[in-house]
Amino acid sequence: MTDPRALLERVRVIAVVGCSTDPRKAAHRIPAQLQEAGFRIIPVHPGAEEILGERAYRSLRDIPEPVDLVDVFRPGPETPPFARDAVAIGASALWLQLGITSAESRAIAREGGLDYVEDRCTGADARWWGITKAAA
Repeated sequence: MTDPRALLERVRVIAVVGCSTDPRKAAHRIPAQLQEAGFRIIPVHPGAEEILGERAYRSLRDIPEPVDLVDVFRPGPETPPFARDAVAIGASALWLQLGITSAESRAIAREGGLDYVEDRCTGADARWWGITKAAA
């Protein structure tokens, strides 16, 4: 597993798979927290037009700009296709949120040359280590 702190210090653009439209859910609160810390958040949600003031995309492959990190808020068994898409779009890393693991996604990420973190919270880690991004 990649050093999560070093990864969060390095990345700026985060595509959030499973980003929620519901402010009560962690899949909305955590991306909002990262956005407030200065990360660029790109929501990936099959039915939303906009989340957190950002255009939402139906899939990772629909995103028209480079992505540093793919942050996944979906159950472990659903993550391998997102791992494949992360490799296909040239992301540098794949992160499965707290409570989510997948040996298959881990293998796909490693074979694709991606840094990989699982079963950790991007928002909690960024807050714990005081990681913020200055406005570009």
